[in-house]
This record gives sequence, structure tokens and C-alpha cells, in this order.
Amino acid sequence: MRVEYRGFLLHALGVAAFALMAAAAAQVNPLAPEKAFRFSARALDPHTVEARFSIADGYYLYRDKLHFAVEPAASGLAMPSLPTGKIKEDQFFGRVETYRGNLIVNLQLQATTPGQKVVVQAESQGCADLGICYPPNTQRVTVALPAAGSAPTPLDEAPKKQWFR
Repeated sequence: MRVEYRGFLLHALGVAAFALMAAAAAQVNPLAPEKAFRFSARALDPHTVEARFSIADGYYLYRDKLHFAVEPAASGLAMPSLPTGKIKEDQFFGRVETYRGNLIVNLQLQATTPGQKVVVQAESQGCADLGICYPPNTQRVTVALPAAGSAPTPLDEAPKKQWFR
């Protein structure tokens, strides 16, 4: 029995050591901003685009660093109403509102034509809980506006940057 117990104990220590090394590696290798803050958009109707951020666990976006634009500019974009964020005492910016998880913002386009393609641009800035902040990041998605009365379009994701080829 003593040999089996010793083997079990060594196995448990090995598993614990591996878990600690994996956690340390995650802190050393934070996600690229496009993976930490995945941006996508879809048209709900000819005048409304749903912009969405899927924020990875352990990461957050700053509410006051989030800005949207649409091209062509002639399409016009009404000032979006952002949902209330969670208050955080941030080591970099003090008392701020942040978003975690999924963030959905409806963008109202003012002068569009059904079937027209628009480019939705989102500028954002966020951080990782492990103490790393990202510079402002701009992501773009092209969205085809549906004809009046059509169903919403599927989500289009921002292209992923190729860091290494």
C-alpha cells in the first residue's frame, strides 16, 4: 500500500506543477487584442447595425474608450447609446466603467440604401486582469444592409491580423 500511496502523491504533485506552469505561461503570453476583444457586426434592418464585442475571460474594455464610425460617412451614424458598464478602480485610469463578456450596441444609420454595403469601424481599448493594457485598437467589418422587410444578416467578424507568416 505504501508504494501505491507514494505513486499517487507523486502523480498529484506532477499534475499540480503542470497546472501552475500552464497558469504562468498564460500570464506570459496574453492574447492578441483581436482575440481578447473579438469584434463582429450584422445588419438588423436597412438602418440598424448590431455591433458586438466578445470579450475573453480575464479581459475588459473601457466604456469611455469605445467609439464607432461608419463608411461611407454619408450614411451617417447617430450617437450610439452604450449600456452602463461595471465600475472598476483601475490601476491605469482610476475609477472607470468597463465591459466584460459580451457587449452589444445597436448603431442607427441615418442615410442608407437597402442593399448598400457599409464598413463599421470600432475603436476600443482594454486590459487584461494580469496587468497588461493594450493601446487603442481599430477593427473594421463590412456589412451588407438588407432590403426592407428582410431578415437580419449573419454576424461578420473583423479580419484577424496575421502577426507571423
